[in-house]
Amino acid sequence: MRSSKAALLLRRGLHRYPIFTRYRSLSSLPDSTVNHDIDNQVLVEGKSWSRTAILNRPSVLNALNTTLVARLHKLYKCWEDNVDIGFVMVKGSGRAFCAGGDIVALYHLLKKEEFEACKEFFRTIYSFIYLLGTYMKPHVALLNGITMGGGAGVSIPGTFRVATEKTIFATPETLIGFHPDAGASFYLSHLPGYLGEYLGLTGEKLNGAEMIACGLATHYSLSTRLQLIEEQLGSLVTDDPSVIETTLEKYGEVVLPDDKSVFQRIETLNKCFGHDTVEEIVYALENEACQTNDAWCISTLNRLKEASPLSLKVSLRSIREGRFQTLDQCLEREYHMSLRGISGDFCEGVRARVVDKDMAPKWDPPNLEQVSKDMVDQYFSPLSEFEPGLELPTELREAFT
Repeated sequence: MRSSKAALLLRRGLHRYPIFTRYRSLSSLPDSTVNHDIDNQVLVEGKSWSRTAILNRPSVLNALNTTLVARLHKLYKCWEDNVDIGFVMVKGSGRAFCAGGDIVALYHLLKKEEFEACKEFFRTIYSFIYLLGTYMKPHVALLNGITMGGGAGVSIPGTFRVATEKTIFATPETLIGFHPDAGASFYLSHLPGYLGEYLGLTGEKLNGAEMIACGLATHYSLSTRLQLIEEQLGSLVTDDPSVIETTLEKYGEVVLPDDKSVFQRIETLNKCFGHDTVEEIVYALENEACQTNDAWCISTLNRLKEASPLSLKVSLRSIREGRFQTLDQCLEREYHMSLRGISGDFCEGVRARVVDKDMAPKWDPPNLEQVSKDMVDQYFSPLSEFEPGLELPTELREAFT
């Protein structure tokens, strides 16, 4: 069983998509070059009692691939087992923390029918997220810049998340015919009111102050002070989360959402997105827009119309189920959903928005009315007896709720 301190850590821990311009197979390179590229995807900074992992694919906004996440997993496990390391940090290089999974690389794998590689992609990412969500040492994520999709997945389950004025958070998967994954059905479902449903269905963005307001971030700092924060944290000789928190608070800022924030419309949001079905949510927004001519309601409706109808229904059910599940249960379910989802609207969504960029996806079905209950149920049904599910070490690493 985990220590009481570790349990406390876990309880507290509550794209613009990257344009992958060149897909290169590492298997065609000399072994030394392969190893160099693998190591360079995650750089490491060592301090006296801490280690920092640096996501290092800035040309694609630090998009996650199997190689990068596998190296993260190996490093984190090594650091967790090292008694001379008190806590761990993660940050991104360039203008992003992490824009999510490398969806264009995944698209090309699917086009080449390399389905086992696709499964390995999801297994690797989801397994790392579970490691982070059950990590036995304090964890600090510096979310300076774009933090979307899988980028949120590899940071939010940790102890501390530091947002800045440059942070942009979103889970925009429905806009590419997918569902919020990488643990999103867990953390979105635990946000205040029905904010999680709003974010998951529309893919709308939050800034750093808004992340603080809803608990997605634990601290806020101006980006110009991050170097100072890193220096102060690097000088600590501790594994005590309260000492780390004191440092973050000392150099942090108190911020509130501005007048244009969605938090100024939270009552309307809860009234509309609290309904049981996507059709009822749309009707509530239409009714509110007719009565008030509220620009927010109109823009939200337009956003929902851009998304895959099937993805909207699947995503709403996923978030609602996440309210009553632990992190491991959400990840295991999302794994099943993802293996089914990549054969649906996903390829068409990526093609339209990222590859061809015609911004005109042809969804199947094309509207909510034609999305049947059976279509949605398929995403939540068990995989075949010949298809293993996601195996997480729940007996060794206790899940949290």
